Amino acid sequence: MRVLKFGGSSVKDADRIRNVGNILQSYSKKGIPFTVVFSAMGGITDLLIGMATKASKGKEDYKEDLNHFIQRHNDVIAELFDNPTYRKEVMEVIQEQHETLENLLYGIYLVWEASPRTMDYVLSFGERYSAFIIAKYMNQLGVHSEYLDARKIIKTNRVFGNAEVHLRLTYQKIADYYKNRTAIQIVTGFISSTKGGLSTTLGRGGSDYTAALLGAGLEADLIEIWTDVNGVLTTDPRRVKQAFTIPKMSFLEAVEMSHFGAKVIYAPTMQPAMDRNIPLVIKNSMNPDHSGTYISAEVNLNDHPVKGISAINNVALLTLQGNGMVGVPGTAARLFRCLADAGINIMLITQGSSEYSISFSILPNQVRKASKVIQEEFKREFERNDLDHLHIEKELSILAIIGDNMRFVPGVAAKMMRSLGNNGINIVAIAQGSSERNISVVINKEDENKALNALHEGFFLSDIKVINLFVVGTGLIGSTLIKQIHEQSQSLLEDRGVEIRLIGIANSRKMLFDEHGINLESWEDDLSRNGEAMDMSLFKKRMDDANVINSVFVDNTATDEISRQYRSILAESIHVVTPNKIATSSSYEEYVNLKRLAQRNNVTFGYETNVGAGLPVISTLQNLIHSGDKIKKIEGVLSGSLSYIFNEFDGTTPFSTIVRKAKELGFTEPDPRIDLSGTDVKRKIIILSREAGMKIEPDEVMIESFLPADCMEADTTEEFFERLQDNDAYFENLRQEAAKDHKKLRIIATMENNTVNISLQAVDQKSPFYSLEGSDNMIVFTSHRYHKRSLVVQGPGAGAEVTAAGVFAEIINIESQISPS
Repeated sequence: MRVLKFGGSSVKDADRIRNVGNILQSYSKKGIPFTVVFSAMGGITDLLIGMATKASKGKEDYKEDLNHFIQRHNDVIAELFDNPTYRKEVMEVIQEQHETLENLLYGIYLVWEASPRTMDYVLSFGERYSAFIIAKYMNQLGVHSEYLDARKIIKTNRVFGNAEVHLRLTYQKIADYYKNRTAIQIVTGFISSTKGGLSTTLGRGGSDYTAALLGAGLEADLIEIWTDVNGVLTTDPRRVKQAFTIPKMSFLEAVEMSHFGAKVIYAPTMQPAMDRNIPLVIKNSMNPDHSGTYISAEVNLNDHPVKGISAINNVALLTLQGNGMVGVPGTAARLFRCLADAGINIMLITQGSSEYSISFSILPNQVRKASKVIQEEFKREFERNDLDHLHIEKELSILAIIGDNMRFVPGVAAKMMRSLGNNGINIVAIAQGSSERNISVVINKEDENKALNALHEGFFLSDIKVINLFVVGTGLIGSTLIKQIHEQSQSLLEDRGVEIRLIGIANSRKMLFDEHGINLESWEDDLSRNGEAMDMSLFKKRMDDANVINSVFVDNTATDEISRQYRSILAESIHVVTPNKIATSSSYEEYVNLKRLAQRNNVTFGYETNVGAGLPVISTLQNLIHSGDKIKKIEGVLSGSLSYIFNEFDGTTPFSTIVRKAKELGFTEPDPRIDLSGTDVKRKIIILSREAGMKIEPDEVMIESFLPADCMEADTTEEFFERLQDNDAYFENLRQEAAKDHKKLRIIATMENNTVNISLQAVDQKSPFYSLEGSDNMIVFTSHRYHKRSLVVQGPGAGAEVTAAGVFAEIINIESQISPS
């Protein structure tokens, strides 16, 4: 014998009932003996509560709800029953029930009262209608069925609204009723009755409980709970889209999951099944071929240590603390007794070994009552200052990881804390029972979604790491970066288990967000058509509000407006990766603060591309210093654009023409004066000097300018090019003077003896900079280890491709930091 139960969503309309009929027909054809429990049609219980409540307040509009209730059922009957005989039989009975309900509600309306006893009777109509209609429908399909009102067999006390079942009597009545019956019993869920026959209800999830009671009373082989999801999922799929079905779990794991908000399991359902060792399976009536979740007493020691992650949204944490608690027996007993006497349910308890404080979580609507009874219980202790004031924190959530095998696997708690910490989620309180089946943490409510995703990735998606990008700047570098990510997305997923999602994107005009990921093929059209006006403050707010795991902010601009946001972004535990040199080359205080902020919040502040585009310049320097080396001197051709310009400047083409071409190729900044004046080189040598340990400010860098003053004074970029062309003879003279001595012109930055300077130099063949080609950069490190032969880093130092590749590499490297392993 099997006991099947179908919830309200499975029978909410005629189409869903037909679907259930097909499932039951297939069982009948296979010769599987079963009985079925039905909830009211979806939304009907709430409708009944609403109409009774309105009637009890003397509001005549309860009749509108009643008419809607009647019409819904009449419509379902009309759609389901093709056979006129069956339709007539059903309508005759249902019409009588319509009249009974109408009279009952009118009575409530007259007396302005709906007692719990009366309300239970009103609510019974939902299940009675659905089970009766479906019983008749099954007979129309040729499956011999009978309607069974559960009030005949499930007996309870008189606690209306959440009655306690008399188990022995109920089991006996179930066994006696089913003894000689051959028809399939279609049973009302949720409702029951007292020994005297008064209608009662079994509380939230009562239809599941009905099924479990039937299973225990019939000593069934299996209890099937049919709902609208594919079993018990690893976490809430509405919050974590990667959630998946748990194939098997133990009774105790299921109880833990139900306590922490897994709505497909009703905790009392577990007890009759556990008592009689009857397995349960949670299945999806919309997808009957899916195996669902099988729940039994079996514990598989080879199974995954964590089975599921659940959350209780919106709780309060109260903390009683003070020196008067230390070493005083009975304090905890008094605390919990006074709360129990007040009917306050405690969801989580934690106490440190110092005995200085006890913290516990309750629902927010019980805080005032809890505070009052605690103040009364410990009045003397508060008056003597033995206890501090009661500390109350609201807007919190409880998260729990659950699994039987957690106690056998070291490091589960560490992985949980690391997953949360790496995403900047602060833990307010922690609790773990001695069974080690559950580790619970209290966090800020606003971090709940982010925390669920972080834990789910950490425990269930260890092979896949998701990086969520927020990109500002879609010029040459930004657009090239997105192109590279798109081209490499499949190989990244297959080879490294990394999925990169573009969640937000913006240029100077518009911004666009999609928490599921912006299409990397059509992002330009989507941004243009669907983007809203760009506002950096609003962009940052949207990024903060998204609160997604492994967030990376990428600044592809060269503006101070964007870089000013780095501090607040890092403070939100969001990684920052940028080729923008402004922040790291501004004040030394800002540079240090950004690095400290990143370290404190356990996130990356990536600025490798600030100096050598895609070259590993900063990382090489950091590796030298971290390994104990001391930097004595740094020399460098640090500008790919200037390297290109002077390599091309061989006398065959005017200097101004070469500069214009460099701009067109994307080698220079939008205003080439930033390059030619040494401003860009200055920023880079400041960064390198600071990385080498020098506390240098921008105004301490000496620059020997080679540009004529009138070029620098031009109002626009185009006017600058005109003046540059006027000075072509001046630049040609500089070149010829160097060529006389077989030398080449190079802009070289040097850090040595706590001084930094930048100048145009003519170098001969002995210099490593002489042989530079194209847009190559070259950085020469002289250190204690590399003093006879300096360490040289050389390669392309400009261009969208190499710079974007450098940014891309830093984004990918964040994966190692977010890895839960």
